Amino acid sequence: MRRFSRRPMRPMPGPTPPFHPPHPPHPQPPRPQPPRPPHPHPPRPPHPPHPHPPRPPHPPLPPHPPSGNVDHGRRPYVVDINRATLGNLNYRTTLWTGKHLQLTLMSIPPGESIGLEIHPDTDQFLRIEQGQGIVQMGATRNNLNFRQTVFEDFAVFVPAGSWHNITNIGNTPLKLYSIYAPPHHPPGTIHGTKAIAEMMGD
Repeated sequence: MRRFSRRPMRPMPGPTPPFHPPHPPHPQPPRPQPPRPPHPHPPRPPHPPHPHPPRPPHPPLPPHPPSGNVDHGRRPYVVDINRATLGNLNYRTTLWTGKHLQLTLMSIPPGESIGLEIHPDTDQFLRIEQGQGIVQMGATRNNLNFRQTVFEDFAVFVPAGSWHNITNIGNTPLKLYSIYAPPHHPPGTIHGTKAIAEMMGD
């Protein structure tokens, strides 16, 4: 007898399934992002303590200078010039007169002035300790071409032979001290007011 081997039968091709294109991805709106909180700045470290200790309070200002001679000239002398100037209530007080220079304290009421003057052979230095004023200087009394507003801590230099004046334009007394080189006023000069100084021809 003839034997036949069993072979697997091939499946019959079926109908081709229809082609469906892939669906496009569904668009999704972007999700809203919550705002980020601001980045907190780290706290600043505290300032280190000041290396210098606080200054002790100033003692009270000296009283009105006595009517007698307060000139300490021709001998060693040390003074708190700011306190002495602020405590001076006289129009002019001569504080120290030496051989080559002289220190005076001045207090000029509001609206008044030293008055136009000239020192032919004396240089003059002035420093404002309180108030404000107008400084005028010039080669002749009718030509004061230098004009400057001055305040507390300002210094004024007047060359010998220059006409000059300082007027108080503030609301408080103009307190200053003046150094003459060489001395200009008699030692121990004290003028309570400008009128007294003019009456004495100084």
